[in-house]
Amino acid sequence: MPTTFQWSGKTMKGTIESGEMVATSRDDVIAQLRRKSITATIVTEKAAKKGLLAGFGGGVKDKDIVVFTRQFSTMIDAGLPLVQGLEILSEQVESKTLAKALTVIKADVESGSTYADALKKHPKIFSELYVNMVAAGEAGGILDTILNRLAAYIEKAMKLKKKVKGAMIYPAVVSTIAAGVIAVIMIFVVPTFAKMFSSMGGTLPGPTRLVINMSNFLAGIGGVIVGGAIVGIVVFIKQVRKTEKGKKIIDTLLLKLPIFGTILNKVAVAKFTRTLGTLVSSGVPILDGLEITAKTAGNKVIEYAVMDVRKAVAEGKTLEEPLARAKVFPPMVTHMIAVGESTGALDAMLSKIADFYDDEVDNAVANLTAMMEPLLMVFLGTAVGFIVIAMYLPIFKLITLIK
Repeated sequence: MPTTFQWSGKTMKGTIESGEMVATSRDDVIAQLRRKSITATIVTEKAAKKGLLAGFGGGVKDKDIVVFTRQFSTMIDAGLPLVQGLEILSEQVESKTLAKALTVIKADVESGSTYADALKKHPKIFSELYVNMVAAGEAGGILDTILNRLAAYIEKAMKLKKKVKGAMIYPAVVSTIAAGVIAVIMIFVVPTFAKMFSSMGGTLPGPTRLVINMSNFLAGIGGVIVGGAIVGIVVFIKQVRKTEKGKKIIDTLLLKLPIFGTILNKVAVAKFTRTLGTLVSSGVPILDGLEITAKTAGNKVIEYAVMDVRKAVAEGKTLEEPLARAKVFPPMVTHMIAVGESTGALDAMLSKIADFYDDEVDNAVANLTAMMEPLLMVFLGTAVGFIVIAMYLPIFKLITLIK
């Protein structure tokens, strides 16, 4: 990652100059100063400012990458030199992290590196897929076209990500609100009624006793147990996901979930076909394309399946047979890929499959939202209704006795 260095050096005239420079290493600073006819005497890494916000806001959003890629593509298409384009964009991009990286990339390109090699030094900003597509574009002399494809790919990937988040967040938020409402009633409202009933004496109805006992449990040690269990489960899952085997187990379970598993499977197919199609159409070799696609799958089950497919292709087999054997991708996908291979239009076929599964994800998310809404409302209404009725039963009984 680029770092800010403080430097001091002697010019050709013998005067001392100093300043700050963004570079990947100390040697890079010395090389850049040498090109300016300055002999470096002191080069030190600038200490990072510490504070409450340290470590936040340093990332580069996908949106910033899309805007930069489209603008850079337009500049190259207009005949602007790489270095000049990078210099202009480094001054106008909104992300400071991206601006610093572009400054270093520009210096690397000026010193003789290819654009792809310069990008490779910034893996946290530019993915392996991005770098390989740029390399293919440079080799084929169609960098502007490749950059446009990259921007389109990132935009579609962002939309897919947004759909998945929407599918997962909506039920989670509504369920949390429902649980919160019930918890507030049980912990703060029910005890008030319980005190009133205890002063009245007599035997309480069964539902009322049940609700009061649950309230006492949650307001006491029960709340701590439930809270601790939730935190424990979250910590346990995070620890399991830190291991390769653990990731695969959890990803396998996620794909087997009743409703969410179907959506995740469709998302995986859409991402696989979109990524591989974009790489193949950009001139990236099929074996490299499969390896990159596996690494960017986001699911260990899919990743292992794609790597097995890559191994089979390296042995001279077609894509259809190992894909079908993996039992991860639907038969329709494997058959369409087989047709694409036989007709020499694999990239176009992969793009069509991706478009189809994007629509499938849209429909699945819409159906999930439509189904979850009434179910959650019924659950919340039933739970709150039961508590209210249980609290009012003793009052109804008292009114009857008075009459």
